[in-house]
Amino acid sequence: MRKTSQIFLLLPAVAVFAIFLGLSMVTVLSESIRTFEPGRIGAVDGAALTIDNYTALLHPAYAQYFFDTYFLAFCASLLGILFAFPIAYYVARNASPRTRKIAVTGLVGLLFLSSLVRVYSIQMSFGSVGIVAPILSSFNINTNGKAYLDVMVIAGLLQYTIPMSVLMLIGSVQSLNPRLTEAALSLGASKAIAHLTVTLPLCIRGLLAALLVSMALGASAFVLPLILGRGRVVFISNLVYSRFSEMANYPSGAAIAIVMLVCSMLLVFVISRLGSLLDRT
Repeated sequence: MRKTSQIFLLLPAVAVFAIFLGLSMVTVLSESIRTFEPGRIGAVDGAALTIDNYTALLHPAYAQYFFDTYFLAFCASLLGILFAFPIAYYVARNASPRTRKIAVTGLVGLLFLSSLVRVYSIQMSFGSVGIVAPILSSFNINTNGKAYLDVMVIAGLLQYTIPMSVLMLIGSVQSLNPRLTEAALSLGASKAIAHLTVTLPLCIRGLLAALLVSMALGASAFVLPLILGRGRVVFISNLVYSRFSEMANYPSGAAIAIVMLVCSMLLVFVISRLGSLLDRT
């Protein structure tokens, strides 16, 4: 009876998941193998099935879009974890209960801050006409160059990855037995060596989880590359938007979305397997 009641409690969530995600993804998959005729909105009714929308993605230009998306998302996620772990360790181990509450409240509040406010604050500070522009130009830094725009996009993504990573890593650090690190210190290891050989390996699951969530946020970013990238840094989400909204080429946009989904699932699988292998060692 208890198992039956639990199944009934899960049915609403499963129904919502199946209708709003499962059915939607089936519709996108069906649209991705349809024929598109210029001048129409979406695919032709009753059109023959085709894989041309997928074979078109083999063009080298699309490889650049996918590379920019996942590479910049990975860089922002990795930097976010590097900045977040010391903060999470301090909040979990050294901060007073009152300071811990204030820190967690502030981090959660940052996640509710509008993305437009974040983007335009960076644009007004470090853009080509920002308040820091004269300083950057004195160092001969081209604020319109591709490399600088990549840095701007990464900086924008860090505003999401750092708070999210800190909140996730606080739990990992709190679940860690501090006596293990103390034992390493008592055996003569320095604090840096103790943290590298004891603390980090025991928090590897939390670190990988934070990396995955941060990469998911980064790879699906839309406003950040659109504004900070100034049309030179185009993420896959921007490309999908242009195919659906500007060109009305639904089959092409759907194919790009499906390929992005497959790539993201493969990334999750690889990182999960990596975490399992690190746990065994």
